[in-house]
Amino acid sequence: MEELKAGDFHDDRHESQRISKIKGMLTYHGRATPGTQEGYGEAIVLPEINADHFEIKTNLLQLVQANPFYGRESENPHAHINSFKRITSTLRFRNVPNDVIKLMMFPYSLEGAAKTWYEKEPPNSILTWEDLVTKFVNQFFPPSKTTHLKNEISRFTQKFEETFSEAWERFKELLRACPHHGFTELTQVDTFYNGLNENEQDSLNVAAGGNLLSKMTREALNIIENKSKVRYSRNRSNASRMNATSSKTDERIDKLADQLST
Repeated sequence: MEELKAGDFHDDRHESQRISKIKGMLTYHGRATPGTQEGYGEAIVLPEINADHFEIKTNLLQLVQANPFYGRESENPHAHINSFKRITSTLRFRNVPNDVIKLMMFPYSLEGAAKTWYEKEPPNSILTWEDLVTKFVNQFFPPSKTTHLKNEISRFTQKFEETFSEAWERFKELLRACPHHGFTELTQVDTFYNGLNENEQDSLNVAAGGNLLSKMTREALNIIENKSKVRYSRNRSNASRMNATSSKTDERIDKLADQLST
């Protein structure tokens, strides 16, 4: 099995040739010291590694590459970071901090404009995982985008003919799109409630046995969530009954057609 030294692990000029040579795992022998891990676009400087030997299997590398981040407007860098962390959190090497593994593998999770951005980062400009996350998020989720999404959240209003469940799901989607929005749960409840039409506000107050906003935050959220689920369940039940009725009608039509044809 061919082995790669850690310093040779990432050389963009020969990336495809190098990966094709990896037969089962990426292996590192010896002790690395800060600044000796060249490559990785030369932007990342790995911290000292006290381990004498560790291996990264190529199937993990392929898993990281299977869901790359391209830097498109529709993509969320926060979601990519979370997904990447879930994958790499499964790795455990003695005397090798998980942050080192993340630093080594993160460049392989980028494609397109995102990869181009990374390759243009100044040499030795990324010293920690926090440095990398900050630069990555600032590039693909700039403050202007954060401001825009926070405004959408704070100005939330239920749309015409939008059901309660649909409004609640849309509101939660806005929150997920900007995970660093900074709104407390109390503010979220208040914003969502005040964005509803009067009928839905009255319905929530009935479910709460009084004004919803007078309830504890967690209780108010549970009431909203439960109301959303009940309404959704009823809609599904109604749809099932309609489908059953339609099916019986079709059967009667088929029988009549058979009688007419005989």
